[in-house]
Amino acid sequence: MLIAGFPAGAWGTNCYLVAPAAGEECVIIDPGHQATQGVEETLKKHRLKPVAVVLTHGHIDHVASVVPVCGAHDVPAWIHPEDRYMMADPEKALGRSIGMPLMGELTVGEPDDVKELTDGAKLQLAGVELTVAHAPGHTKGSVTFGLPETADIPPIFFSGDLLFAGSIGRTDLPGGDMAEMLDSLARVCLPLDDSTVVLSGHGPQTTIGQERATNPYLRQLVATGRQERGAGPTTPPRRGL
Repeated sequence: MLIAGFPAGAWGTNCYLVAPAAGEECVIIDPGHQATQGVEETLKKHRLKPVAVVLTHGHIDHVASVVPVCGAHDVPAWIHPEDRYMMADPEKALGRSIGMPLMGELTVGEPDDVKELTDGAKLQLAGVELTVAHAPGHTKGSVTFGLPETADIPPIFFSGDLLFAGSIGRTDLPGGDMAEMLDSLARVCLPLDDSTVVLSGHGPQTTIGQERATNPYLRQLVATGRQERGAGPTTPPRRGL
């Protein structure tokens, strides 16, 4: 299995390319702001051919390069239907202006082919199987992608802006909800094996075991066995866009 990632753009959003091996077809996860060059360099370096773009959610820092990447390679983009509007109207998704200087660098709109993700779906793309889990909290249409364990790699969890090393995604933007976030963390993250490698939307990789032991939000959920509002730390999360 080949997983190549790099942080891109003003928000340092992690973009990942996943393939069975070098020289094979691949899936691109979250090509965000200024990710196009990094995508092309990674494709060339590993001799990869993209077959699809898949998106953990619709915020502009995760989707800004979807149109040029999909257009250049004639591939579809997959997104949850509740976040689809964000590709064409990123400022509505943030509840504030992005700013004209930055807007000049963004490609707003949908690619020619958009497919919608559903909870529990198993996407068979580029010779890999990605399991989709709907995980609202950061946005209404946030999802995660799971790769099963093989003889060569532990299970992999692409968490988007649900779970970070030491923190979780912010919930103060339109569509965010702390109660939903805590429910998603308990329902999607806590059942995963401790060996699961977490590749998040921002920051370094971690593991579920590390986060279960040290992340204050997961620790509180484990300690209380509750997911209702107020079960986590009082300091609101601020990671993500």
